[in-house]
Amino acid sequence: MIAKQIKEKGILAKLLEKGIEIFLKKECKKIGKIKIDIAASSTQVIKGIIKKIQIIAEDINYKDLFFDKIELEANDINIIFNLHNKELNLKNNFSIQFKISLSENSLKTILLSNNWNWIGSIISKEIFNQDKLEDISIKNDQIIIKTSKEQTNNNKGGKVYIMIKKGKLYLESKENSKFVKIPIEDKVFIEKININNNLINIYAKSSVSL
Repeated sequence: MIAKQIKEKGILAKLLEKGIEIFLKKECKKIGKIKIDIAASSTQVIKGIIKKIQIIAEDINYKDLFFDKIELEANDINIIFNLHNKELNLKNNFSIQFKISLSENSLKTILLSNNWNWIGSIISKEIFNQDKLEDISIKNDQIIIKTSKEQTNNNKGGKVYIMIKKGKLYLESKENSKFVKIPIEDKVFIEKININNNLINIYAKSSVSL
């Protein structure tokens, strides 16, 4: 059914796709590639019915959060689409499923940036009793962290492992028997995570509220 709707996509769905693309490019500092696919006929859009939307984007910088790739899908969205000013508003709450992929370079750029280095400091203090994250790398599908203490040459580090507890993300040092919770929005629920070819893949879902 979805495949048939996509094949019969109306001009209004195509306009919506373009409008969302323009909006996302304005919101992000950078998007390399983006593909948006809305499953809806023009009649369905006028009625405010979107059965399915898929977004795939690569090489993203959103508020200094760097992602190699994001894949997002949402179903059964009710909208109000104003044909005159092309304004789009939501009529219902819905959930999204998404996958985020992060390389070593993206992870390092985030955690060493001025906006997000406080997360690196939390990791350093909670796991290694250090003040600052100096470096993070992914080698052979394992995360390796280097930390330092202010005004000393006391550098520490080691392997950390990613784990999930009740939908939240944690880093754990088995050597130190310590772990730290990575701060993310409460409405985000992590379902699965893996590291493959030195790329961190996070599978999650989140609610979108009016």
